[in-house]
Order: sequence, then C-alpha cells, then structure tokens
Amino acid sequence: MVSLVVVAVFLFQGALFQPPQAEAFKIFPTDDSLTHQQITEAAFLRKMVEVCRDVATSQGKGFTLPINSKLTATTVQKACSNSYASLLKLSTFNLAIIQTALSNAAVDRKQFSTAHHFDDEDFKNGRDLITKGIAAVKVSIKKGNYLSARTSLGAVCHTLQDFYSHSNWVELGSNVPFSTLIKPELPLNNLASRDTKTCKSCVGKDCSDNILPEVLQQKLLTSGYFHPIFPDKPAGKCSHGSIFDRTSSTEPTGGINKDDISSDHGFLHNRAAEMAINATMELLEDIRLATGDQAFLRLMGLSQTSVLAFVIDTTGSLSNYIAEATRVFISIIDSRRGTSEEPSEYILVPFNDQDFGPLIRTGDADRFKEQINSLSASDSLNPGMCLSGLMLTLTRAPPSSDIFVLTDASAKDTELKSSVEAMIESTKSTVTFLLTNSISTRSQQNVSLSRSLSQSEIQLYRDLARVSGGQTIDVTNTTSSQATAVITGLITADLVTVLQAARNPPKAENFSFVLDPTLSNVTVYITGDSPVFTLYSPTGVSQSGSVADGPLGSILTVGNLKRVKLNSTGQTGEWKISIDSTNSYNMRVTGQSSVDVLFYFVEIVEGGHGDSWGQRFTRPFIGRNATFYVSVTGRDSVTVTDVLLVEASGSDVVRGTIKAVGATDFLVNIDRIPEWPFVVQLKGLLNDSSLVSQFQRQSPTQHKGSRITVMAQSQNITQPGVPLSLNFTVATNNTIGNYTIRARNDQGFSVSFPSSLILGTEGSAQGSVTLTAPSDTESGTDVTLTIEAEAPGSTDLNYVTLQLTVSTANAIFSGCYSLSLCLSFFFFIVCHFVCF
Repeated sequence: MVSLVVVAVFLFQGALFQPPQAEAFKIFPTDDSLTHQQITEAAFLRKMVEVCRDVATSQGKGFTLPINSKLTATTVQKACSNSYASLLKLSTFNLAIIQTALSNAAVDRKQFSTAHHFDDEDFKNGRDLITKGIAAVKVSIKKGNYLSARTSLGAVCHTLQDFYSHSNWVELGSNVPFSTLIKPELPLNNLASRDTKTCKSCVGKDCSDNILPEVLQQKLLTSGYFHPIFPDKPAGKCSHGSIFDRTSSTEPTGGINKDDISSDHGFLHNRAAEMAINATMELLEDIRLATGDQAFLRLMGLSQTSVLAFVIDTTGSLSNYIAEATRVFISIIDSRRGTSEEPSEYILVPFNDQDFGPLIRTGDADRFKEQINSLSASDSLNPGMCLSGLMLTLTRAPPSSDIFVLTDASAKDTELKSSVEAMIESTKSTVTFLLTNSISTRSQQNVSLSRSLSQSEIQLYRDLARVSGGQTIDVTNTTSSQATAVITGLITADLVTVLQAARNPPKAENFSFVLDPTLSNVTVYITGDSPVFTLYSPTGVSQSGSVADGPLGSILTVGNLKRVKLNSTGQTGEWKISIDSTNSYNMRVTGQSSVDVLFYFVEIVEGGHGDSWGQRFTRPFIGRNATFYVSVTGRDSVTVTDVLLVEASGSDVVRGTIKAVGATDFLVNIDRIPEWPFVVQLKGLLNDSSLVSQFQRQSPTQHKGSRITVMAQSQNITQPGVPLSLNFTVATNNTIGNYTIRARNDQGFSVSFPSSLILGTEGSAQGSVTLTAPSDTESGTDVTLTIEAEAPGSTDLNYVTLQLTVSTANAIFSGCYSLSLCLSFFFFIVCHFVCF
C-alpha cells in the first residue's frame, strides 16, 4: 500500500478547480474588480501606446490613439504598426502578455513569503525582490533570453502591484507610484517601526477608518500582517484581512487590503489598481531606457524573436549531400534576411558517430553561413549520435524554436528517445527530420558510401517529429528544391495548426476540419508510404491525391510527403479528407492566421492570498483531474464551445469543462488525464462586428500524462561559484524498482545527481541535485534545470523544470518552495484533505 505521505504528495501536487475566493488582486475576474492579469495587460498596452506615440512623433507622423481602459491588443497593434510597419506581431504580443501573466499569478503560490506580497511591513525585502528581479530582467534581455525575462518580469510585477493593495500608500493620499521601490539607491524612509501601533479594530464589517489617525498624519508606511495558520501579530498592528488570514481575528480586528471591491478596504480597490497600473508602466519604462527600444519591443513580443536551428550529421555517407544541404539551408536564410520573418538567432549542432556539438549560436547570419560552409564529413559509416545532438539543441535553444535534423542513418543513442520527447513537450519546439537514405529514397541515390535505415529506425524519427508537430521528409539531391519549398512553408510566420492526426497501425478514416476567414495559405501535409486520399471542400467539390493540379489545390510530392496547397478562394467552412493506407501515416492541416491558441497546464491551490496558480512544469498524473489555461490570441473577444484532449494516434476524446476568466482567456478542467498521448483541440466562434464564424485550432505539440510524480525544492537563487543542492522526491503508486535519474540545465553549468533511485513498496524516494554556476557567471543570469525520473524498462517518465537566477547577493527567502515553510504548508494541506 502507498504510504499516507505519498498520498499527501499527490494531493499536494494535484490541481484544484475551485470557485474564486476574495483575496489578492485576483486571478478570477469578479464584479468590477481588476485582477493581476488585467493590471499587467493594461500596463503593457498603455506603455506600448506611449512608446509608439514617441516613435511616431520622432518621425513626424500623427498618433491619435488615446490611453484609457478601452485599449485592446488589437487596437494597440494596429495603431503601432503605423510607426513600426511590418515589425509588429499581434500573436507574439499576446504571447508576451500571457507568459508574463502566468509568472505573475504563480507568485501567489508563495503563501508564506512576506517579501513577495509586502505583508508584515516587510518593505526592505520586498523592495530587494523587485530591484533584483529588474536586474535579472535586464540581464536576460541582454542575453536574448526573452522568455526568462518575461518570467522574471511577471514575478516582479506581482510584488510591485501587491504593494499598492497591501500597504497604506493609497490611504496616505498618494497620487503617484512609490518610485523608491524600483530604485535601490534611494532610502526607504518613514516606515512604521515594529513597536508603532498602526490600526484599531473595525466596527463590525466597517473597516473604512481602522488605520490610526496619527499614522496617516505622520505619513507612516505600514502594511497588513498575514498568516493562514497562526493568529499572532505584533500588538496594535493592522492585518491583511480575509477568511484565510488568521491574524485578522486578533485585536485590532479586520484588515486593510484592497485586493478586490469586497475586501476590507475594497472601497479603495480601483484607486489601488490604477496606482498599480501606473507603477507597472514606470517599471516598464525603466527597462526600456536601460535596454533600448528594439530590445524592449522584443520583450513585449512586438518584433521577431524566432530561432532557426540545424542539427547536421557529418559522417562520411553524407559527404555527397552536405554540400547540397548547405546550399538549401543558406538559401532559406538569405530568403528571410531583411524581412519580418528573419530569425533573431541561428543555432548549429553537428554530430557524428563519436561525438556531438559544439553548439554554435549567433544572431549574425553571415557568420552562421560561414559555420555551415565549414562543415566537413568524416569517413565513418556507423550510426550517429543524432538524439544527443538534438537533445543539446532542445536544451540550449529558446522555447518554440524550429529545428531541422539532417541524417541518413539510425541513431546509436536511442535510449534518449523518451528524454527527447519530454524536452520537445516542455519547450514546444518543432522538429523536422530530413532523411537522405530512407527506404523511399535509396533507389533515387547514387552514393559510394551508404548506411541503410530500416522501417523501425525511420519510425523513431517519425515518432519524434509527430510529438513536436514537425515532419519527416525523405530528400535527395534531385529533390532538394522541392524540399526547400516545404521547409520554407514550415517556418512561415503566424503558422497555426488546424488539425493534426496520426494512425499507427493504419486504418481508413475520414477527417473533418473547419477553416475560418482569418486563415490564409492553408496547407495539408500527408506523410506516409503511398497513402491514398481524397479532399472535399465545403461545397462538395473533391480532388484525388493523384491529381497534381486540381479544383481545390496543387499537390507537391517530396519523397514520402505530399503537400497540398489549397487555392485561395472558397476556403471558409467545413472540409473533409478521407485517407486509406496500408502503412502508418500522419496528416496535418496548417495555415497563417493571427488567431492562435496557447495553453499551459497550471496548478490552482485555494487559500492564503486567494486562489493561487502557476504554470505546471511537469506532466499531469494519469487518471487524476488537471487544469490548464487556454488563451486565444488575435481577437478581442471569442466564444469557446469545446476544448478536447484528442488521442494523438486514435479517435478517443476527453472533454474539458470551460470557465471563462477573460474575454479570450479560459481555465479548462479535465476530469481525468488519459493514458494515451494526446493533443489539445479547441473549437469556438470568432465574434467579429459583422460576422460570427466557426474556428478550430489544435496544439501542434503532443502531450502525455505520467504515473510518476517528481517534486523539487527550489531556492530560486543560486550564487556564482557556490554549489547549490536541491532536494527532490520521486513518487509513484504504480511500478516499484530502480528509477533512472537525469538532470540537465540550459547554461551548461556543472551538475551532479544520483544516476538512479530505488522506489520500494512505500512508493517514494528522495535525492539531491547539485548545480554549480561558474564563478564568473554574470549576476542576473537565468538557468533552467530539468530533473527526470524514468521507470524501469522505460515504461514511464516524468520531469520537473525549475527556474533559477544567478545572483551575487544573498538569496531572498522564497516562500513555500523553501523546505521548512513548505513542510508547514504541506502538513496544512495534508490535514485539509486527510485529517478531516
């Protein structure tokens, strides 16, 4: 039997889907209160209007968009495009806001950290968190790590915004932000001492004048005390207030928070929220001035930040193809130079049968072309370290990168397949394999050196490509121009997935998909060994896959791939495609559109400063419920009718329960995570002023659950040259035995860990990972650490991803993720679920 502690671990890790409670600038909108996300989004929109107005003025152009509460991402993007032309991207602007908002919301999980919420008059540590966080944002921008920058920015924004809700700054009559919070060189003056009484008890539920008059007259700064378990606080001090704050029942009773309209000081909520918006704008301006407009645009997601990566086999059998492949890759690079689709960075990782790497990363296209041109082939015919090279690329490349792998042979490191799948899943990068010696291309080649690929070896590459939403393309020297056309289409800007399906084992099946008016350049990809298919338009017109140019589109064949580019007219409506094949096949429908769907698994925990949530950096547990956050980008209002987990290689479906948390944002509760790998599919209505149309989107990345739980203690901060030990726990209620442990980080820092842990009948085991940043690491550098646990026989795998920042200053107490307080909160949760 699994121990009670293990049961509690699973309960603690589970995502709760509960109605909103009444505290913190909330995560769920209620009444007319503003949430952290709404405050952050408002600040982003207003700051971008300011930036674009400045640019327009400098160019002698007019700019008339007013700054008010009615701004939307669409209106801001359209107005700003007059200043920045084709640079501005609506979808990535939405993405930047969402990534920042997710990090912002996650801070409420640090229930016990007074610094993160400016509770208990902890102004010095709160200000330190903000200023160090700002420094981390600037370093991440300098290094081109914009996702890390947004993660740090979101956390900083939460703490900064909480100051205006949890302190008495607004009650003191202040009309401007407290700029000292973002300027470490300024002194923190006029703070109430620990012995200074600051509040009196509220009269019933009326707390409108519970702050002592002498505190207001002397302009003393104070904040409410808070604790969800213990009622103690210094004599005469204000409380935060709420049903979760035990100190609010101790004299003086009540509280002073302004987290929403129903809070103890909710009559000042709107003023506090507006002050928080202005303070967030001031913070963004500080970052803009320090980094420059171009980098600031990238931080805000309004200019291109894509990365193009190549993983290239340099063994001897590819000697006849490397030159042609180099020509293809360089032509793709040149075709995008000077356009809005030019990648911000390029990555190259060579590999052979003995080694892989080094990873070369540069934003200079000419230097990158020199590196590709310098590649030379060895004289080996042995299988190569393909998955090792791919893993290095996935670890070091930014999320959502486009990765192309060129090889003609099997991988000698197939044991890394499950780890590569996990990295693809967590990074949402797309991997496409270009195979030059597959079964379908051998008769087309005339090479002196040859390594053959069996069907099972090809299937490994197809499996990995399918997990990522990529393709597996058979290419030869004679088909390289066609392959170039396909590759170009796969890295087109604003590419969205409408439908994706795979069948292995194969079976004849009819698929349907909806095309909406926002889609252009719609393309159907069918990959497999001679599949037979027929495409049907909404009007009933059909075209066979054997017709190269027909009434519905043109078909290009490259090896085992058929690409159908639909004609530009008559696309809107429900399409159908029937496929029959004796071998496994994949089908994918894509198009270009500003309307896309982003989703992230999240954890929601009730209590403390309200319902807290944050992105879940681990696989959900099979058979248990889970929650994910869905955002539809590119529209100011949408209706979502269906969110489904669709079996990746079959037709089973798990339907989600949808809860709107904004005009385009939703939380979706899944009753049970299925055993099979799945993709997320969304259907709904686009609510335009003159037209309501159906639309559907699907996650290109395949996901899966696990019966393993990996939990890790995180200090959030590590110091250069000082080893940091992080404890972790692996638990399961399924397979006992020897679990393989792996740990890696995206900075190449030294890391040590146990190679395995034995899980016995109790179902859990503990280990420790030691990470050491080099002594010369720049303060503010972000590092992502991933810890994996794989079951015996590679039957299951799960991971946890931790975000750390290198800092030369002492670590700030990180709340519930530090061990002692995490244990306190842990046993509180255990009793909540088990004791009662």
